[in-house]
Order: sequence, then C-alpha cells, then structure tokens
Amino acid sequence: MSFTPFLPSPPEVSPKELTRLLENDEPIQIMDVRAPERVAKGRIDLVSPGRFHNIRGSELIKYGDVPSTGLDPAIPVAVVCGHGMDSKILAAHLGRLGLEAKSLKGGLAAWMRFTQPRELDPPQGIDRFLQFDRIGKGCLGYLLVSDGQALVVDPPLVCPEYLQALEEAEAELVGVADTHAHADYLSGAPGLARHFGVPYYLHEADSIYPYDGTPGRVGFTPVAEGSSIEVGRARVDVVHTPGHTDGSVTYVVEDRAALTGDFLFVESIGRPDLGGKEEEWAGKLWASMARAVREWDNGLAIYPAHYASERERRMGQAVGIPFGVLLAENEILRIQDPEVFLHHILSQKAPFPDVYRKIKAINVGLAPIVESEIEELEVGRNECALGGTSG
Repeated sequence: MSFTPFLPSPPEVSPKELTRLLENDEPIQIMDVRAPERVAKGRIDLVSPGRFHNIRGSELIKYGDVPSTGLDPAIPVAVVCGHGMDSKILAAHLGRLGLEAKSLKGGLAAWMRFTQPRELDPPQGIDRFLQFDRIGKGCLGYLLVSDGQALVVDPPLVCPEYLQALEEAEAELVGVADTHAHADYLSGAPGLARHFGVPYYLHEADSIYPYDGTPGRVGFTPVAEGSSIEVGRARVDVVHTPGHTDGSVTYVVEDRAALTGDFLFVESIGRPDLGGKEEEWAGKLWASMARAVREWDNGLAIYPAHYASERERRMGQAVGIPFGVLLAENEILRIQDPEVFLHHILSQKAPFPDVYRKIKAINVGLAPIVESEIEELEVGRNECALGGTSG
C-alpha cells in the first residue's frame, strides 16, 4: 500500500499580525510571488523598496539558494500570492533554503479586505469614536456611539470589524451614512442600512450616475446643508462640501470633529475629475475650500475617508489632523486666489481609473454586485486625491 507522507503546513501570518509587525517597524520583508502585472495593480506597499521582492512563483520554486532570491537571510519573510495557497508551497520552499518564511493567510485578497479598528479621542457627547483603517486600500470609515446608539460612516461592502465593534459597544445602530457616492470601493452602507432597518444617509446630488445623469436606484434618506443626524445625546451636522463629487458632505460631530470624506485629506484634497465634470467641480471645490478656511475652527479635528501613505498618520496610528495644522502644512489650502487654485487643480492631471465607472454604477444602484468581480474591482490603493493619490 502506498501513501503520501504527512507534510506539515508552513507557518502563516495573518493580515492583522503583519499589520502589527509593519506598524511597529519590526524587521520583515515581502516576497510577492504573483505575476508582475498583477503586482502592478496592487501590492503590500508599507515596506521600503529594498524589502519588497517580486519573483513569479513558477520561477522562485527553481531557486536553490538564498542569494539568488535577493532576500536578506537575517530578516523574516512574508510570502504573498493571490489567495494564500501558492504562498504556502513557496514559503515552505524558502524555509528549506534556510529562511524564516511565513505565508500570508488569505493572500493579497485578504490583505485588501482587512480593516484595523482604532480608537479616537471622542468629542463631547460621544462615548466611543472609532476609525476603521482598511490598510491595503488606504480607506477609512467610522463608528460613533452615544448613549447606546450608533452611527456608521463610509463602511466597505464587507465590514465584520464594524459589526464586532457595534456588538462590543452594546449599541443600537440608528443610521448609516456615506460622505459621498464612492468610486474606488463598493459601499456597504446601503446594505447595512437595509439589514438593520435604519436610514441610509446620502446627499441627493450623489444619488445619480454623474457620467450621463441617470437617476440611481438606491434607496436613501437625503441629507443637505443644515440638516443633522441625532445619535444618542450627540448631534452630527451636515455641511455640503461639493467638488470631489456634487453631493460630497462633511459630517461635523459636536463642532469638534469633521468626517470630511474625500473633500480634505491630510496631505491633499479630493480630485474633481472623477465624475467627468472637472472644470465645473473644480470651481465648486474652490468654494468649499474657501468656506472651510474662512469658517472652520483651527481646533476642529479632520478625519478623511482616504490616505495614501504612512506620512498621513498624525494622531498615533490614526489618520487625522487638527484643521489649524492642516492649514499650515497643506499648501493647497493656503492658495488665496481662485484663478491660481483652478490652474493648479486642472494642471494636476492623473490617469482616470476606468473601473471607477463600474464601481460608481454599483454604488448608486444601477449595476448589480457580482461576487466574482469584487476582488478585481477593488484591488489596489485608492486614487481619489488630486494627482491620483490621497497624498
């Protein structure tokens, strides 16, 4: 009788553990074994260039010594493939060569979905304030809890971390809101609102498909300038800040924290060309920015919906910045002439991600969510800021 001997699986590292290693600056190097064209669409980019390696798995398996791989034998290796299967084989191969190698559990697909909750300093009236950091995409969402009631803002389609935090807070979800109709990821807000039977808040101008004006088919409760959302003993005011989209809003929590969506970032502002109306929306972006500079308090904490790099972490590991500091450091906000602003904005051309049209159509209810397409639609970092990244 023949048999196959039992071969123990190589050790794995979860996206959560890899995040901890990277954020603590512990030595780690990445070996991505996917095809270079796949890597170009999205990869783990939180390591220095010298610690990121890309060798196609079918080639790496042929290597018989460590020097030929380019890897540092003294530094642990996280091996990355698409879904965490091929990386197990290749991590074991590297282990046999003498390296400390682990397979990234779930592969890049899991990395792109992983979300890290972070506690924020809650404004008066808020009991818990969480930022949810989707590290692979540079996307941020929020949970506010007050007197046993909760509001979720800008959640992704798959959001178990939000639900876990909601359960741990023993809070009743009373609403779900989007700062705008997103183009870089599939929003979980409409589905979450339907599941819990609560309002889905969105500005009416973002309920249409901007490329041809087709009305969307997603059900929502409209918010507008001057309206507010009550959450426990706290009030969340709506400020219309168009420019990135026509219906972009900022949710201001008790006059102390502003969830700016893609209007303001730590190192940039939202690009106005993702709806096909660049000049029109650039003018609206100027008006929104000038108003914020004129009216917002320097102590207002700015929390955006995206970021591009680790440089934008200003409050511990959280992404956020006091408005007064933002005014001092973000050069675009210091422009005082609208013509200079518009010239600057319109000169910052970046490639238009064609996939954003499909994502936008899904988010306004004009196209179905196809499970097999989600991973490809959402791969890679956001390109929502001026110049193509949020930084």
